[in-house]
Amino acid sequence: MTATAFRIGGDLEVHRLGFGAMRLPTEPGAARPAALAVARRAVELGITLIDTAHMYGGGANEELLAEALHPYPEDLLITTKVGLTRPDPSADWKLDGRPAVLRDQVEQGLRRLRVERIELLQLHRIDPETPLADQLGTLRDEGKIGRIGLSEVTAEELAEARETVEIASVQNRYNLLDREHEPVLTACEEAGIAFLPWRPVVWGDSRANAEILAVAAELEATPTQVALAWLLAHSPVVLPIPGTARIDHLEENAAAGSVRLTPAHREILDRLAAPQ
Repeated sequence: MTATAFRIGGDLEVHRLGFGAMRLPTEPGAARPAALAVARRAVELGITLIDTAHMYGGGANEELLAEALHPYPEDLLITTKVGLTRPDPSADWKLDGRPAVLRDQVEQGLRRLRVERIELLQLHRIDPETPLADQLGTLRDEGKIGRIGLSEVTAEELAEARETVEIASVQNRYNLLDREHEPVLTACEEAGIAFLPWRPVVWGDSRANAEILAVAAELEATPTQVALAWLLAHSPVVLPIPGTARIDHLEENAAAGSVRLTPAHREILDRLAAPQ
């Protein structure tokens, strides 16, 4: 039977099916109450892992989650990311792992999330202009971070990072039809590192794929639920974080945790990824 929980860093237990908050509207106006309601419904459904980032609205996403959920339930983990900047709202985001920038974004995250400690903080991207050891060392030395993770890295970069700090999580693009980062997942499995796939469902392809549709029909599930159930069954370290701004989609995603694939279904779905 597929395990429903995972201990990030060996001690921080969360339910494996999380929620990505990136899609939630953060602007003032008619959409904001609905966004707050989605975040609150995620917790009501038993989700204990919510992903956000400094980049999402320049911190507005963090503020939205705090407005919706603070004071936080004891078992809720909100993980955020740092390491991207832009000089003004009209400019493009760019990599920036300079120690001063990382320290400032950590402080902003603490303030916006209304916490004194970020239990899991991930480096949004590695800045090639700043030595990786300096980026990770800065986060390690902040004293306000419980665990450090990475995002969109290769297996080689993960190995290099682990020479400087203990890595608790990796957040890479990965789903049923896109397994480019399978070597990174394998490395995470071997080290017991949480693997948080972003874009865990390819919406158009998974709904159109005949094999996925057939499996979904047999299980009386949706294609999205099948794609998420496959992730949960594929590796015990995978913690999908599907995102949505709609409560009905959130409930559909959360229900994927109860979908049980048979060995025959797994064999069909395992064959679907395009050759890398």
